[in-house]
Amino acid sequence: MTGVIWRCLAGAVLAALVCPLAALEPSSLEPATSDRPVLTLVNGDDTRRLSLREIESLGLYEAEFRHFEGKEGTFTGVRLKEFLAAHGMDDARRVRFIGADDYTAFLDQEELREKERLLVTRFDGEPIPMNDLGPLMLVVPEDAEAVLAGEQSMTKWVWSIVEIRAR
Repeated sequence: MTGVIWRCLAGAVLAALVCPLAALEPSSLEPATSDRPVLTLVNGDDTRRLSLREIESLGLYEAEFRHFEGKEGTFTGVRLKEFLAAHGMDDARRVRFIGADDYTAFLDQEELREKERLLVTRFDGEPIPMNDLGPLMLVVPEDAEAVLAGEQSMTKWVWSIVEIRAR
């Protein structure tokens, strides 16, 4: 019986190493059609308002995981690095993410390079309502389990994002 348990544990550990639960994959969802602005971008003197359609036009990716605020399912959005590059913000010294409640998180160039971040526009295929952590969220899918376990900080995970500023 003990040998069976060890083989099961070894198989589970190997599967976790080979197939991470929160890997980013291309999504089969079509970009949104809504032109209603959901995000303000500020890059120096340039201020723009973007809709979900404009944000999602870069191509959608998704990952399945449990967010530490309770949501568990498929998080879909755009890769942050691609989004910043498309809007001329990829060489900013720091990028500031501001939530509807004025919570602010900064990412510097090193942080932007070290991990794949997803600017989430949908949860389980649907746009995220403002009263349910939307309209946009910033997550690090590869860190989802570590954040839940208290092994990684969640301070750079932002929800209800309404503004992004480059400095």
